Amino acid sequence: MTPGTPPGTPPGTPPGPARPLRIAIVSYYLPSTSKQGIGYQVHELATELARRGHDVTVLSDCPPVDGAVYGHRHLRMTGSLRTFRFALALRRLDLSSFDVLHAWGDDYWLWRRRVPRHVRTLAGSCFEEARTIEGAKEKARMVLLGLSEVLASLVADHTVVISPETRRWYPWVRDVVPCGTDVGRFRPDAGQRADHPVVLFVGYWHGRKRGAELARQFQETVLPKHPDAELWMVSRDVPDDAGPGVRALGRLSDDELALAFQQAWAFCLPSDYEGFGIPYVEAMASGLPVVSTPNPGALYVTDGGRTAVVAPLEDVGAALADLLTDDARRDALARAALRRVREFTLESVVDRYEALYRAA
Repeated sequence: MTPGTPPGTPPGTPPGPARPLRIAIVSYYLPSTSKQGIGYQVHELATELARRGHDVTVLSDCPPVDGAVYGHRHLRMTGSLRTFRFALALRRLDLSSFDVLHAWGDDYWLWRRRVPRHVRTLAGSCFEEARTIEGAKEKARMVLLGLSEVLASLVADHTVVISPETRRWYPWVRDVVPCGTDVGRFRPDAGQRADHPVVLFVGYWHGRKRGAELARQFQETVLPKHPDAELWMVSRDVPDDAGPGVRALGRLSDDELALAFQQAWAFCLPSDYEGFGIPYVEAMASGLPVVSTPNPGALYVTDGGRTAVVAPLEDVGAALADLLTDDARRDALARAALRRVREFTLESVVDRYEALYRAA
């Protein structure tokens, strides 16, 4: 019987609402060394759960995050196929001291019940990403990861997806629990707005975030209409010769990122795929109009494009140039975004996960 459980409770019964929970969260990624959005979301989730009094331990390949208020167990992998070997390492662990296992990946070998409650979050679909990622080796890796997601969704007691579009690949998963954003940190402050047009980007120069393409269109389409405009890129792989108007910010702290959102005039992330897209929500919570491409995450977060400008990739530069000229439209989009972002507050998301952890 789990310690703290009332006498006579059958073994394996999920803990009741009267006491804090011992929660193990599995995430290969954490923001200590990884740029993956999953890692940032897990860090925020674990922090809020710990703040509520739960005993939280994150199992990760990444080292602990500086200043984290939750526990950490480092499962360090080296060499090739690290994510698959990480999943095997998880299988060898004794998790019986936890009330809840909440996996954000890599739990597909845990088919025997090891804790009273096993929750799985599918953060997008690797099958969907395989359609757009470049390179045969990467496509094959994504397909294998997609198959692992299918297995994981069957292993867990309860599986959720972070956006409705993900259910296209896993139609047996009924529940959607989106990612959450700390609206206390990401909030509007008109007094911080820059005195010249600034477009903010958060992502990678290379790959599916398409930072290089955004920079090209910015220089070819936006700068001729707005010569004093800048493209601020929160990215660690922007080349030194990125070109005129591009300002590489590197990696920012949480407070520095929140300030950058407040200073910008518009946010743009032209990804070819996002399962959700946390930076869209952070921008919207900051009262910043968003320009995106029609990827599944952006369409969900922006309510089908009703609270943002959603344009084909080839038209992103023109959409930004027009938006920077139109003060009224930027204000209207910002107001609509602030209403929409109420669906994605960190507190509401953690409320839903707490209910899942305690569900019979």
